[in-house]
Amino acid sequence: MYISASGGISFLFTAISGVFTQILCICAVLLRKYIRTSNSADQNKMADIDNKDQAEMDQADMEDVEEVEEEETGEDVNSKARQLTVQMMQNPQILAALQERLDGLVGSPSGYMESLPKVVKRRVNALKNLQVKCAHIEAKFYEEVHELERKYAALYQPLFDKRSEIINAAYEPIDEECEWKADEEEELTVSTQEEMKEKAKVDEEKKDEEKEDPKGVPEFWLTVFKNVDLLSDMLQEHDEPILKHLKDIKVKFSDPGQPMNFTLEFYFECNDFFSNELLVKTYKMRSEPDESDPFAFDGPEIMGCTGCQIDWKKGKNITLKTIKKKQKHKGRGTVRTVTKTVPNDSFFNFFTPPEVPESGELDEDSEAILAADFEIGHFLRERIVPRAVLYFTGEAIEDDDDDYDEEGEEADDEEGEEEADEENDPDYDPKKDANPPPECKQQ
Repeated sequence: MYISASGGISFLFTAISGVFTQILCICAVLLRKYIRTSNSADQNKMADIDNKDQAEMDQADMEDVEEVEEEETGEDVNSKARQLTVQMMQNPQILAALQERLDGLVGSPSGYMESLPKVVKRRVNALKNLQVKCAHIEAKFYEEVHELERKYAALYQPLFDKRSEIINAAYEPIDEECEWKADEEEELTVSTQEEMKEKAKVDEEKKDEEKEDPKGVPEFWLTVFKNVDLLSDMLQEHDEPILKHLKDIKVKFSDPGQPMNFTLEFYFECNDFFSNELLVKTYKMRSEPDESDPFAFDGPEIMGCTGCQIDWKKGKNITLKTIKKKQKHKGRGTVRTVTKTVPNDSFFNFFTPPEVPESGELDEDSEAILAADFEIGHFLRERIVPRAVLYFTGEAIEDDDDDYDEEGEEADDEEGEEEADEENDPDYDPKKDANPPPECKQQ
């Protein structure tokens, strides 16, 4: 459910005030009980004193005593209440009871809606119906966004095709295309440039001697996968020789008038592992509120995905592994060795996701696999494919980690403040810090 800023703040204050009201009520009840018990004990003691001294005192003296007692009780009631409150908050049984009551209040409604008159509840129902209509309009908005994505994908594609040609040595960029204006921080001094040129010349001579001629950008997509945590977690050592043959990844959107979906296309060059030149993964999406829970709508969601069959060459299927297991006969006691084929961890399991039954019910493991799968599919579509070169160089990863850099800057600022405090300290002697401690030497 979406709540406006003013309405959300009002509702929040109402909920908070309701919780604090209940807490105060609990404290008041416990405090009154504690005071009542204490006063009862005091009254019993005073009654004993009165009975003991009553024979020695006349009626006038008794009235004076009662007046003094009333005056003393009126003066000390506030301090006594404070003392009892402190004692109560130090009592573990009382604190446990209070904590138990508070735990029951966490996540519970404030009760404000239930307290509203029927005529107001009727108007709230009308507001909820308006919100459902807003959700349907929002669904149409995302459908048009999908149409725009498909339109601009056609504009991006020629650039992505040229990127693929450079990576796979089908096109050699000219000098003008290779010029890159570095940032001021990246600019090198003249002497450094000369050193770099000299080093490059030596490297070229060595390459000529070794007759090395790398084509395109070797291991481009494998490097991208290694640089992204979400993808590198899927990679196994036996996946890398195959991904070195990955030439390109493309995103294709559904045609106009068709159900909303997108397809990831993985293009491979000829290799010794499988005969496929293209592996595909299609994600089916939905952009409409669920009738049973329309307020949960928050944009298009992936409803399922389908992979493809990989035509592995003999003995090259890395998604399976063979294990040998020893079995002992119960009666004869003989031992035999059994060979079994079991699933093996691999990136290429990505192309065989769990099937979603018509009922939509999955076990916990399948749900976890699909949730991770959907996240990876979105990330490939929205970030990796459009900005692949920046993940290859690591620049996009640095952009993703900006939040951590800000925390570091805050820490640096705190250190700077501490240094400033030392300088402003009248007892601070800079001469003591004139000689820095000796550096650690490697033994």
